[in-house]
Amino acid sequence: MGGGDVRGGVGGVKRFSVRIGKPDYRACDPCAEPDLSRPTEWRETKFTGLAYASRLRHLAQHEPRVDGTNSDRETYMKHLLTPRAILLASALAIAPAAYAETPADTLVVAATIDDIITLDPAQAFEFSGIDVTINLYDRLVDFDPMDLEAGFQPSLAESWEVSEDGKSITFTIRDGATFHSGNPVRAEDAAWSLQRVVKLNKTPAFILTQFGFTPENVEEKITFEGNKLTLNLDKPYAQSFVLNCLTAGVASILDKEAVMANAEGEDMGNAWLSTNAAGSGAYTLGGWRANEAVQLAANEDYWQGAPEMKRVVIRNVAESSAQRLLLEQGDIDVARDLTPTDVDAVREVDGLKIQEEPKGRILYMGLNQKDELLSNPAVIEAMKHLVDYEGISDSFLKGIFVPHQSFLPKGYLGALDENPWTYDVEKAKQILADAGVEGGTITTKIRDLREYIDVAQTLQASMAEAGLTLEIEQMTGAQVLDAYRAREVPIFLGEWGPDYSDPNTNAATFAFNPDNSDEAQATGLLAWRNAYAVPEEMGAATEAATLEQDSEKRAEMYKDIQRQYQEEAPIIPLFIRVANTGLQENVENWTSGGTVTNAMYRSVTKGE
Repeated sequence: MGGGDVRGGVGGVKRFSVRIGKPDYRACDPCAEPDLSRPTEWRETKFTGLAYASRLRHLAQHEPRVDGTNSDRETYMKHLLTPRAILLASALAIAPAAYAETPADTLVVAATIDDIITLDPAQAFEFSGIDVTINLYDRLVDFDPMDLEAGFQPSLAESWEVSEDGKSITFTIRDGATFHSGNPVRAEDAAWSLQRVVKLNKTPAFILTQFGFTPENVEEKITFEGNKLTLNLDKPYAQSFVLNCLTAGVASILDKEAVMANAEGEDMGNAWLSTNAAGSGAYTLGGWRANEAVQLAANEDYWQGAPEMKRVVIRNVAESSAQRLLLEQGDIDVARDLTPTDVDAVREVDGLKIQEEPKGRILYMGLNQKDELLSNPAVIEAMKHLVDYEGISDSFLKGIFVPHQSFLPKGYLGALDENPWTYDVEKAKQILADAGVEGGTITTKIRDLREYIDVAQTLQASMAEAGLTLEIEQMTGAQVLDAYRAREVPIFLGEWGPDYSDPNTNAATFAFNPDNSDEAQATGLLAWRNAYAVPEEMGAATEAATLEQDSEKRAEMYKDIQRQYQEEAPIIPLFIRVANTGLQENVENWTSGGTVTNAMYRSVTKGE
């Protein structure tokens, strides 16, 4: 999953494109049959006014072909879901009958996917990109989409053993798994895939390099023999720590032969993999059009069994209102980015449903310890009681966030289900009075995102009641983030998303900061950004937890760290994000990945 600082984005489609696989297919032929099995080009065809609306009607009337091949239904869905189609259909008052239900073996998803930059697992680190790659590739270990709480499970590795000194893990690669090319999955492929991540050293590589791997030593540290793969670590890390990291998209296993056949110079296939795939996952890549759509096709030879959804089409639909309209008309099966207003509206529609899942993204308040007022322990404690947790989550954050006052998301090893702070202005005033704090003014920078502004203004009002003045400067997300990383934001409001599904992903940024000096430039650590000199014992405990082999003991260690953190830390978790997904009533076994992974389509089915 992509993590770290969370930025929003919007995107739109200004034209629509027909993807054709053979040059003699006419773009205007609704029955043209794209060949999604080989690289193809996009050709653009423009329709306007009534001609376009007429084409939509024509496409809607075609029945799926009995041979199950890609046919007019694919073309229909490609064009129907563009904003241009939506607007024209609305303007021309097309009757509902002009829209066809999605085919029984096809899942059509509307989401904002304009953040996809690449489909190379060694580089992809955006939410939407990993949503795609997680379905194209398998990993050594992975999550069961039907039982996420069970944690990591065997995948391409059927078993593993840890050496007596705890510094080596040897995996046995299962027999019978094949890549989409037909090549067998080998330990050599697994070793090469992980080595490749370290050598390319793209953004998500740190998930693996934190175990002591470098471009210089990785071929000696990650080795294979026969069907055995061995990771030689620099420390005896907790088995759960290593295996949780191996569920991340960056640890996907690639078809070495297919990738290297398309390599350019020393790029190890990076350019080719940005728009192609070479995995063994439940789906193959049908095509990706930036800012428009992704198509996936079922891998009929998948080692865990072919998925029921033979096609998955993910359309870039940026507006919640457009997603809701498409869902209500039956033109999509899944709407992933609904606002609270649209969520409430969907709940009232027969034949539709809303599925709620907690996500890993935590909305927090950082109090910069360079600020004289905010570095006062009494002010830190008082601020925890000046947030109207229930009022905020029941009003403008309703359906988006719920109160959550610890830094590990629900579902993580060691997650703490304890919310010790309540909204109590009188208590905050008493805390300040007892400490001799008599007012004060703070000027801070807030990202110009409605959710954050609303929280800031609510906080501003409660602080005023307690005798503190908060002055707010609204800036773009990039401006605020740059200032935050320069330790220049007194009160920061924003979200942090986990980089991988192990508790260390958050503990190592909230509760670890070995060098608090400006010169350290540890911009990746939230503690450093807020100039929080993490107590030595807390930092030591955070490091020790990565080495504890007993998972139950390790979980208790993280709970203890979080309790100490809640007592004193100036970086205050407030809420955790909730995914509200709009679904057709017949869509079953959908998951957006919970707090630990991303959307997996292989489990999805459709009822009658």
